[in-house]
Amino acid sequence: KKKGLSMQAVKEVFSWIVLSVLAVFLAFMVIWAVGLRTNMIGVSMEPGLTNGQGILVNRLKYRFFSPQTGDVVVFLPNGNQNAHYYVKRVVAVPGQTVLTQDGILYIDGKAQENEEMDLIASAGIAENEIKLGRDEYFVLGDNCNNSEDSRSANVGPVLRSTIVGEAWFHFGNGTDGWGLIH
Repeated sequence: KKKGLSMQAVKEVFSWIVLSVLAVFLAFMVIWAVGLRTNMIGVSMEPGLTNGQGILVNRLKYRFFSPQTGDVVVFLPNGNQNAHYYVKRVVAVPGQTVLTQDGILYIDGKAQENEEMDLIASAGIAENEIKLGRDEYFVLGDNCNNSEDSRSANVGPVLRSTIVGEAWFHFGNGTDGWGLIH
């Protein structure tokens, strides 16, 4: 007797193929609707994110919640639609004061020293105390001495309206695998 494929087996395989294609399509639509894929440009966020590394941005989160200290945000500097996306970490939120003195960042008068952060070589506009307005955020690159961020006069405090979303996932960069951004 020759064994052939039963109609039940064909239906089962076909249903798995359709479900798989549907799942991929839905995942693509969710990322397209609420997300954005971009690349890290420059070394300002090293060692966590490297030049050329792909990242996914959650464009939906900040429609409901405000950026918080420690969030890695993606924004267009001064809302310039022709600029590349900047990726930086929020260090101060609306209403707080920022000052850099002797290489140390002060938020509301408290020193923000930690082992991972180098002394800041250039205070930029933060050499004088800055009080953030209602919709302003102060952002720094993790590699602050190689970063154009809120200390730069051409970037300054970032307006909430120019923040595209939160960087939440990174692709591999050759030495580091894929994963969530911390």
